[in-house]
Amino acid sequence: MSRPPFPPGPATPPGAAQVPGRPGQAPAPRRDTSDRRTLVVGRGISVQGSIQDAERLVVEGTVESTMINAQELQVTHGGMFRGEIEVEDADLAGTIDGTLTVRGSLTIRSTGRLLGKAKCRRLQVEDGGQVSGHLEMITGADPAPAPAPVEPPAPDEPPAA
Repeated sequence: MSRPPFPPGPATPPGAAQVPGRPGQAPAPRRDTSDRRTLVVGRGISVQGSIQDAERLVVEGTVESTMINAQELQVTHGGMFRGEIEVEDADLAGTIDGTLTVRGSLTIRSTGRLLGKAKCRRLQVEDGGQVSGHLEMITGADPAPAPAPVEPPAPDEPPAA
């Protein structure tokens, strides 16, 4: 006896607008910040390798990865991240051992431990939070593109005033 791997999708609620050409389906709602693609690595779970397309990473267990790009990182109390990660914002109540780049705010909670190398624009460390290693603050605005080079006037033309 076989069954489909997933139950059929919900029918369109009464009164909901339907997408033209797709009967029975309502239009997708607008995506807000709480609707990010989130990967949660639960307590007692270990993950090694590459993680792609996760906008938000929540580490309650252990993650070992060579390079991750995400919008938000949260390492909970008891969680461990080993490797290299670049994020917009990070909240650390567990341990990070490796290289962390935070383009926005890094918050180290009272139970948080940062080991290794980190760069961040804004830093908040609660009483009891630990930083061991190299910490660098990102200062100034993001680098602007270099201006286009100005060509000198042709030899037979007088210079512009």
